[in-house]
Amino acid sequence: MSSHHLFRSREAAVPLILAACAGVGLLALGTQAQAAEQDAVQFSGSAALTSDYVWRGSSQTQGDPAVQVGFKAAAANGFYGSVWGSNVEFAPQTHASSEFDFTVGWAGQVAEHWALDVNVLHYRYPSTTSDLNWTELNGTVTYRDNYWLSLAYSNEALGSKERGIYSQIGARFPVNDALRFEAAAGHYFLDDVYDRSYSHGQLSAIWAVKVPFELRLTAHATDRNAERIFGDSLAGSRIEAAVQASF
Repeated sequence: MSSHHLFRSREAAVPLILAACAGVGLLALGTQAQAAEQDAVQFSGSAALTSDYVWRGSSQTQGDPAVQVGFKAAAANGFYGSVWGSNVEFAPQTHASSEFDFTVGWAGQVAEHWALDVNVLHYRYPSTTSDLNWTELNGTVTYRDNYWLSLAYSNEALGSKERGIYSQIGARFPVNDALRFEAAAGHYFLDDVYDRSYSHGQLSAIWAVKVPFELRLTAHATDRNAERIFGDSLAGSRIEAAVQASF
């Protein structure tokens, strides 16, 4: 999920109906394929309606709502591929209104209580008239399913021609079967892109209302460097509320 904040405007985002239809199509495809190849490949999907698409601390939709859908196919040996999509709001001259993230990677246990996920992620903006697409290498180490450390590297960060390195540490705190809290802090090294880097943090409360639906409320905050890079209307402090589901 990516950001090109210097190109933002409050122009049109991709129609929510089109995004929702795409999600239904992907989930239906996953269900049919799962029935045919249940033993070989596992298929899953996700969908969310959020009040704001916030990525690494800053808004991708000018604070407007977003519809997001995803689909994943995972083999028994740990290799997987996925596609995820959302509406975005970019500057009018770019004509970018949708984002699709394509991922291929491997995930699995590497020791008792320890798991590893390594992948290549490609951010793509099909409607844009500018060259905003970029690719990132990601790795996440997880301990006991509740604590994680992530690193990401790209030599074309945020669609530029420069290097960017992102790091995040996070934790999940289950209260009971229905309620959990999640906290994360990240730092984005963007000196080669913007001559400065920035930090952000987030705290979420997630309530499992009824399988497969969850309600999520997240408070986001960034430092002043993020506001200088992206503008105080996109960075800074904000609250995000979402309804999400996994299938």
